[in-house]
Amino acid sequence: MKRLLSIEFQKIWKNKASKVLLLTYFILLSFIALIASIKFNIGSLEIHIADQGIFNFPYIWHFNTYIAALFKIFLAVVIVSMMANEYTYGTLKQNLIDGLSKKEFILSKFLVVVSFAMATTLFIFIMSLILGYSFSSYNELSIVFSDLEYLLAFFIKLIGFFSFCLFIGILVKRSAFALGFILVWAFGEKILHGIIGRFVFHDFDYAYKFIKFLPLESMSNLVKEPFSRLSAIKAIETTIGGANEAKDYSVHFSEIAIVLVWTFIFILTSYYIVKKRDL
Repeated sequence: MKRLLSIEFQKIWKNKASKVLLLTYFILLSFIALIASIKFNIGSLEIHIADQGIFNFPYIWHFNTYIAALFKIFLAVVIVSMMANEYTYGTLKQNLIDGLSKKEFILSKFLVVVSFAMATTLFIFIMSLILGYSFSSYNELSIVFSDLEYLLAFFIKLIGFFSFCLFIGILVKRSAFALGFILVWAFGEKILHGIIGRFVFHDFDYAYKFIKFLPLESMSNLVKEPFSRLSAIKAIETTIGGANEAKDYSVHFSEIAIVLVWTFIFILTSYYIVKKRDL
């Protein structure tokens, strides 16, 4: 595995565009920390973002993983480009000539996917600890390390999404078309939800019980939006009489299982395509 990873990271690091995207990705993740210093002055009222509780333990695990997931498109571009370059520059064919099997080729790509997910999760874990201990009102260990399931969900979400990007990259073979295909797929799931909810069940909530099994929607569902958890927002909702039903923000094993199944399907299908395709 070490040999396979070494081969892949050499390819990525020698590509200037991939190197820039990787650095940009982690720099943008670091910008989450800048939120702590943002202050708004509304007349005589001063609002300090860090004082709103977003960096309180254990809420910070939910908030940071959700925000970090928004930037995953940068690594998606790297993964899609990684596959496109294999066909453009003929490195796939050369690797096979040099003795790399097609199974090892797919394994090497999946190892990159897992490495990206692990590095990002570790980065968010360390940054969240630093921000939490700097701004949180609670620092008891039992509170600090509760809700860590959001990190697990974030990790699985990244593996699932990057495996999907790998599959699309192998299927389409061209970076621009592959990224466009991913975007179309994402919109397609939303449109399908609207069609089923409007014309089949006449109930969007009921339709979502089926839509949540789709690949991108199931990944999105792993880490739900955290903003309505903030006490300030809940207070506003109570004041204006909104949102009477309690929303479930928890991470469920069934949701993780759905994404893992899709990950297995994407990797297996990727291998099947490479195995059957005339290279």
